[in-house]
Amino acid sequence: MGAGFMMKFLTIGFACLGAVLATAAAAQEVVDCDWQARADGIVEPWEENTATFANGEVRLALLDTVEPAAGAFHVLVLSPPYDELGLRQCKTIGVGGGVGFSGADFATLGADYDPAIGLIFAMEASYLEDGVDFVSTTLIFTLNQATGAIEAFLE
Repeated sequence: MGAGFMMKFLTIGFACLGAVLATAAAAQEVVDCDWQARADGIVEPWEENTATFANGEVRLALLDTVEPAAGAFHVLVLSPPYDELGLRQCKTIGVGGGVGFSGADFATLGADYDPAIGLIFAMEASYLEDGVDFVSTTLIFTLNQATGAIEAFLE
């Protein structure tokens, strides 16, 4: 992970994070696992595109659904809470309407924890804006393990 990106991530700070979280226009789509979450969509090599947090309770993976080509990358989130069968919730994060990101750099994934918010993740990503321009950005998403709430935003 580049020092510049990590410095940018750390300088967001929790005060700035509140402003980011309040920006509804930058909200991304977090949905229950569906066709995007197929195991064969995990980007190879798996050991470089998956990570665990919270003593293994939370697993993230980068998914490539191949189509649509300009929006094929999604982030898989397996996390508490557990259901009656003992299974974690399964969610994917994308741009919206079943479309993912045009690019996502899992190697830039950074994580932090705030007891008031939960786990906070950030990674470099890009998306196709208005079907015309590719925009590079930072995907920020939070996870409250107690409630299962996940919120995702672009910075």
